[in-house]
Amino acid sequence: MKRKSINRFLALGMTAIMTAGVLSGCGNKNEEGGASTPANDSAQQTTETKSEETDTADTADTADTQTETSDQASGEVPTLIWWTVGGTPADDFEDAIAKISDYSEEKIGVRLDVKIAGWGDYDSKTNTIVNAGEYFDIMFTNNTNYSKFVNLGAFENISDMVQTVTPELYSFIPEKLWSGVQIHGNVYAVPTYKDSSLTQFYYLDDQYVQKYNIDMGSLKDLETLDPIVRTIKEGEGKSFYPLMLNQGALWSGFFNDYDGLAGGMQPIGVRIDDPERKVVCTLEQEDVQKNLELLHSWYVDGIINPDANVVTEDSKGNAFGNAQGWPSAVVQWQTLQGVEKYDAVKVFGPLYTTETIQGSMNAISVNSNYKEEALKVLQLINTDPKFRDMCAYGVEGDHFEYLEDGSVKRLRDDWTWPAYTQGTFFIMGNQEGSDPNQWDEVKKQNEEAMASSCLGFALDVTNIQNEVSNVNTTWDKYKYDMLTGASDPAQAVPKCIEELKAAGLDTIIAEAQKQIDEFFK
Repeated sequence: MKRKSINRFLALGMTAIMTAGVLSGCGNKNEEGGASTPANDSAQQTTETKSEETDTADTADTADTQTETSDQASGEVPTLIWWTVGGTPADDFEDAIAKISDYSEEKIGVRLDVKIAGWGDYDSKTNTIVNAGEYFDIMFTNNTNYSKFVNLGAFENISDMVQTVTPELYSFIPEKLWSGVQIHGNVYAVPTYKDSSLTQFYYLDDQYVQKYNIDMGSLKDLETLDPIVRTIKEGEGKSFYPLMLNQGALWSGFFNDYDGLAGGMQPIGVRIDDPERKVVCTLEQEDVQKNLELLHSWYVDGIINPDANVVTEDSKGNAFGNAQGWPSAVVQWQTLQGVEKYDAVKVFGPLYTTETIQGSMNAISVNSNYKEEALKVLQLINTDPKFRDMCAYGVEGDHFEYLEDGSVKRLRDDWTWPAYTQGTFFIMGNQEGSDPNQWDEVKKQNEEAMASSCLGFALDVTNIQNEVSNVNTTWDKYKYDMLTGASDPAQAVPKCIEELKAAGLDTIIAEAQKQIDEFFK
């Protein structure tokens, strides 16, 4: 970048004060990692070759790619393909995106084709897209796959372009966030300027809080949650599950005490308060093993739903939730779940790591025919309040309406393009009933956030790409069972660790330790 890199400043000088950008990235932190070993040159094929190599299961996407290429050649208004994650879109989702595109076409001369992969499918889908060289323009990415896709050559280096083509976007997002998404000293994605520090909340349906006289102030962690969920289970009966999980919403924040080094691998990390910055296998740590045992006991005792490790769609009306956010975000959780009132309490944070900054980003394909236009879309969604609200809530008059005080009232609950994946929160309309000062809450959390001992460091996986891919593939075999409590950790953990080591875990740990020691020397 033209501005001087401040990674060293981040590592040595910053302690508690930063500004801004995840809800589930934020709302729910999806505990996922990559699962493939693609070749570097596979992400750099021509559009024609990509279309030919897309497998039969992606025939519809291939047709879209061919149509896109034809539109571009004819000089028509370009339609940019934006891959993201979310729930199953409503039948009229494409019609809604067409109306939103009318606005983007008017403002910057482009239209959008937003493609949503399910919460549980997003990892495999994005891997397929990158491996096959399938055409796209913009892709939502986070710390689970960002560095991997950068090292595969799938994302465009926008270090200079973001400053020259979209200076308003560049100046709007704090430099600390730009530094937080650097890899090899370059920027390959636009960070989402919102709750970039990590703050974890538990929330319970108020009807059960009142019915069972629950002291929300007693909630601190999984251990203090145990007697509460057992009380609710006993009172509500066999068919009631106080904790509802699924493949796309595993136990959020399970590894919060460990800095993942922005490497997208949950089995390794550094304790956030470790002054020695020792890289460890997280699954070997006593506190992690204790929590895995507690999760399993909840699963066995019917506190967690029995299909948690196989179901991919989120349920509604959950009695309990576990998410990253801020105090008044509870209003959004209530709306999404269709619950009249949740009582929320902070159980962790706020904390800054390089990984939390990378919790929500949007990257541009190295093979996009419209790189500058894609950047202008990301500038628009971060600077234009009307476009921001349309993407966050849907079509005005159909999905939402503005009230007299300027707040947003949702008219439908089927808008499944998550706001946290799109752009900043700070120009977005407040939802009806939410605290009008909620964005001040977010900024305050960012300012008060403590710093991880490894803040500023991001693991360079260049020399260990095969090991990283193999480790993530192995972890993918275990994580759904392990982080929903479905597997017995007494058996699963030793077996998983053995396979992780065979996949190259020790090599990764040694390389990470070497880089950390050098970085902080």
